[in-house]
Amino acid sequence: MSVICELAAAKVNLTLKVLGRRPDGYHQLHSVVAFAALGDCVRLDPSGPRTLKVRGPFADQIDGGNLIDAAIAGLLLSGGTGATIGAITLDKNLPVAAGLGGGSADAAATLRAIAKANPQLAGKVDWAQIARAVGADVSVCLAQRASHVAGLGEIVSPLAQIPPLPVVLVNPGLKLATAEVFAHVDAPRLTDLSGHGDHEVPPAMATISDVVDWIGPRANDLELPARRLAPIISDVLSCLDSASGVLLARLSGSGPTCFGLFVSLTEAEAAADTIRSRQPKWWVAASVLS
Repeated sequence: MSVICELAAAKVNLTLKVLGRRPDGYHQLHSVVAFAALGDCVRLDPSGPRTLKVRGPFADQIDGGNLIDAAIAGLLLSGGTGATIGAITLDKNLPVAAGLGGGSADAAATLRAIAKANPQLAGKVDWAQIARAVGADVSVCLAQRASHVAGLGEIVSPLAQIPPLPVVLVNPGLKLATAEVFAHVDAPRLTDLSGHGDHEVPPAMATISDVVDWIGPRANDLELPARRLAPIISDVLSCLDSASGVLLARLSGSGPTCFGLFVSLTEAEAAADTIRSRQPKWWVAASVLS
């Protein structure tokens, strides 16, 4: 079998509402997410020895365990002991601890690649359950399509319709741990989770204007605590807000990566070039969300 390549697309939180802190200490939330046409890349060679190699511009930023290892361990515990796994190479193209779901996307891409390499496991392995066990964000990254997520992030509802969204992603070159940001969220304690699993799912949105109008009044509740921990986020947002053609600028996830939506990819690419020239140490990328 030939080498299987899976894009681990950058996940962007268009909205993020923290409903409260659960009895287990985690936060109940709802969010609308979309995926960029860029990200890390997982390559699986089924004929190679079972190994994991990480390379790429951000490979040396990974600290501690890799969620790819957790995904493989989850597979082996869930009826996949006979699976052909082979040699895995991760091209780490996204900044780490950036609010782009990179580790979760890597784990999800690995599960998709292994599933393609092992068609005999169809119907025998619950890939969605493995994803949920690895991490809340892995569920939506497994589907890798624009969705509304709820609960801890494991309740995934694909959006009825969303247009391609030209975007500029900007990371100022620092890490921001998700757990640290959530620790600074002033959220009410929830004693009863009933009624908090689902929230307003957006309607079908046919145009970019529809998307901007809907997400405009719905902020990212992690922005304020993230800005307190990393004040440079304010500079990034100001840079995006002042870009020619920008429609809306927000923090993605727990940050520090911010995004700006544009009318066209041409305008997004021009804005990215301008920001890159002014801030050469920042990571800047133009893409399309869907």
